[in-house]
Amino acid sequence: MRILLIGAHGKVARRLTPLLRTRSHEVSAVVRNPDHAADVEADGATALVADVESMSTDELADLLSGHDAVVWSAGAGGGDASRTYAVDRDAAIRSMDAAEQAGVRRYLMVSYFGAGPDHGVPQDDPFFAYADAKTTADAHLEASGLEWTLLRPSRLTDDPGTGAIETSRTGAGKGSVPRDDVALVVAEALERPGAAGAVVEFNGGATPVADELDAVAAGRSD
Repeated sequence: MRILLIGAHGKVARRLTPLLRTRSHEVSAVVRNPDHAADVEADGATALVADVESMSTDELADLLSGHDAVVWSAGAGGGDASRTYAVDRDAAIRSMDAAEQAGVRRYLMVSYFGAGPDHGVPQDDPFFAYADAKTTADAHLEASGLEWTLLRPSRLTDDPGTGAIETSRTGAGKGSVPRDDVALVVAEALERPGAAGAVVEFNGGATPVADELDAVAAGRSD
C-alpha cells in the first residue's frame, strides 16, 4: 500500500512510519520544514516537503495522486487560535476534498478523545479552538464519500507501548495512551477495510490492538 502521511515529523507519525515499513508499505512523508526531511527519510519514508496550510485543494490533490491511503497526523500545536483553525480545520478539510478529487478512497484521521459537537470545552478555554476545529473537520470527514476511519486517542504519553487498548465500544472513558500504541492503532486500522466508517475512541487497556480493531470492524458489518 502506498500511504501519504501528513504531519510526518510529529511524535506519533515518527513511530508510525517504521511500523508501516516493517509491513512492506511505502510511505510518503509530508513535512513543512525542509530541515525535517532527513529525519523522516531515516524513519524509512520518502520525504515530501510541502506546506499543507497554504496549499489549495488542487495542489493537495496533485500531492495525494497515486497513493492508496492518506493519514492525517498533522496539527498546529496549539497556542495560536487562528493557525489552529487554518491547519486543524481548513487544511484538513481541503485534504479530504483533495483525496476525493484524486481518487484516494482510504483516509484515516488522528483526532482526540471527546471531539464532537458535545466536546464541552468552553469558549474561554485555550483548548476551545482545537476542540472546535477538530469537531468541524471530523464532521466533514464523516459526511464525505471517503472510506474514512476516525481515531480518537486519549491523552498521549511517551510511556512504552503495551500493544493493548480499550475503546468506547467496551465503555472506556477518557484516560491516557502511549504514542507507541496510537501508532499501532493507525497501522492496524489501515489494514482493515472493515474499519471504514468507524469512530474509534480509545486509551490504554488490556485488549490487544489487533483484536479490538477486529471487533470494531466486525461491528461495522453487523
